[in-house]
Amino acid sequence: MSAALEADEMTQPEHFDRPGQPRLAYVARPGHGPGVMFLGGFKSDMTGTKATALQDWSDQTGRAYLRFDYSAHGASEGAWQDATISQWRQDALDMLDQCTDGPQILVGSSMGGWMALLAAMARPDRVKALVLIAPAADFTESLIWEQLPFHIREQIETEGQWLRPNAYGETYAITKTLIEDGRQWNLLDAPIPFDGPVRILHGWGDKDVPWSHGLRVLEQLTSNDVRYELSKAGDHGMSAPADLAALVRMIEGVSG
Repeated sequence: MSAALEADEMTQPEHFDRPGQPRLAYVARPGHGPGVMFLGGFKSDMTGTKATALQDWSDQTGRAYLRFDYSAHGASEGAWQDATISQWRQDALDMLDQCTDGPQILVGSSMGGWMALLAAMARPDRVKALVLIAPAADFTESLIWEQLPFHIREQIETEGQWLRPNAYGETYAITKTLIEDGRQWNLLDAPIPFDGPVRILHGWGDKDVPWSHGLRVLEQLTSNDVRYELSKAGDHGMSAPADLAALVRMIEGVSG
């Protein structure tokens, strides 16, 4: 086991209690600003490679850093059947509002890129910059629903869900509630009002979120300070040492 994984196993998450809502698990490191807040992907958690690599970086540099698990993810509470984009957006806003101080750089991976964009739109006074890794804005519609064959769409409409297989031979539910709720938060058919610095990192070999999807995000952002970097060797995870180094470089580049 690597030293980074051993250290992460010894890091006990704190929990944020919210009346009537799932309790969220998070790890916060105090330090200098601007702070960095990591927003993970769909079915991911805060023990993933990018989240823990940024923990190591923040420990080495003294940077304030927060990572957390959305409802129904990782160590947080919540039932998957109840999960929605609205809930995950609220999770991100609650973490930003209650568990960070001062300006923040939101680092969003995959679905976390969508959540970061939504949080920046809702809290423009708190978000200094965005660093997005394979940003999966609107993924419930454009990357799931629109890609499904008719018979599976029909199953979701009539039965309320479809059990989607993953790479490990397991299944998880894509619910009608998730698809329908996501439509109210779609961003890519109109300007995305954020005028701060944005950096987008994408892998040429990404089979989950095509690199062209990241260009759609770039196109709709109102900011003129947007840079897109494509890694030919990169995949969806973007967790190779060179990709992690590029991620840190991007964060440091928008910190001034």
